[in-house]
Amino acid sequence: MSLIDRSFRERIVLVGVITAGASLDGTEASLDELARLVQTAGADEVARVIQRRERPDAATFVGRGKAEELRELSEAIDADTVVFDDDLTPAQQRNLEAILGRTAIDRTAVILDIFAQNAHTQEGMAQVELALLRYRLPRLRGRGRTFSQQAGGIGSRGPGETQLEVDRRRIMRRITRLEADLHALEATRRTQRRSRLRNRRREVSIVGYTNAGKSSLLNALTGAGVLVQDRLFATLDPRTRRLDLPGGEAVLCSDTVGFVRKLPHELVQAFHSTLEVVAESDLAVHVVDASASDPELQISSVRSVLAEIGAVDVPELLAFNKSDRDPGSARQLVMRHPGSVAISASSGEGIDMLLRAMADRLRAEDQVVELAIPFDRGDVLAALHREGEVLLEEPGEGAMRLQVVLDRAGQGRFAGFCSSLGPAGDPS
Repeated sequence: MSLIDRSFRERIVLVGVITAGASLDGTEASLDELARLVQTAGADEVARVIQRRERPDAATFVGRGKAEELRELSEAIDADTVVFDDDLTPAQQRNLEAILGRTAIDRTAVILDIFAQNAHTQEGMAQVELALLRYRLPRLRGRGRTFSQQAGGIGSRGPGETQLEVDRRRIMRRITRLEADLHALEATRRTQRRSRLRNRRREVSIVGYTNAGKSSLLNALTGAGVLVQDRLFATLDPRTRRLDLPGGEAVLCSDTVGFVRKLPHELVQAFHSTLEVVAESDLAVHVVDASASDPELQISSVRSVLAEIGAVDVPELLAFNKSDRDPGSARQLVMRHPGSVAISASSGEGIDMLLRAMADRLRAEDQVVELAIPFDRGDVLAALHREGEVLLEEPGEGAMRLQVVLDRAGQGRFAGFCSSLGPAGDPS
């Protein structure tokens, strides 16, 4: 399913376009990241081209004149592929390849290729294949009117099907199968989640930009032994481990796939069931590389993806990692973001402070809830004793009256029986 030939090191020309509202610095930074993506995919940047224009050209994205310049440059330096930093439409890609005389792909194709290399679990491989097929489907190209032989006599023979139609139908069948398989895996995950809820186990997700140090942090917190490499998207498959917080409370801590600017929509869709663990978490620890050239841009990129998967309301705790590399920058970031902490997952610096902040944030989400439970709803009473801390329980008129400490998820589940809310430790 690879989109980049790894039988040799491809020579790549990178192309960025500065449109209205964009800046040269921003485009350069995006191309720097694209260069790292290309290197991770197994190819080498040999040239870089930046163009200014009001808006992308509908036919070739960069205009025919610039496309001709790219062809001449590619021939002069013997480049194999031209990679564009922005998404190309199928028509733009076809037109560019006709002019360039070589492969033209976009940032999305590079990221999909890296995901295809790094997915190892059954679910991860299915998610990546689904994203690849959704990307490839509108880019299928016909090979002429290649007619298939059809059985039958006079009157039963039609014009046959083109190879394009055969390929399209085959891909659609495969997409349907993958969606069904992922739906079954999602159902299994939901069953496991219901089991965790019955045990009233809090959930913490570690999120952040790719290569920010999420896996290193999970290892530092739990000793998970997750693969750690200084490369983009080194780990895709989420891992969940038990973590004991100060005060003795045990939570489930999950590592998640890293994000990046311009994360392909196909990947967000395909990994939606995996990313749901973030939306259903009690707390998201947002890991940021404090030594990065633009950590604020990384923060906004991650938050935009969290909004897309419905996790924007999950409480967030910013953890500025790699503080040992640039202590001054880490201190400034913490001052700029009240409530955040500076850490070094590799040295262990600040980990104790992070653990205390996690415990405090989770306790801050607890509320004392007054509930009225009908006498015939013993199942609800049992669930409250299992999932909350019952402070008061006494019979009332037509119902059992309770005061229970519940977390954010519990407040939502028992909202139908609620009469009032108050902060934990302050019944109202």
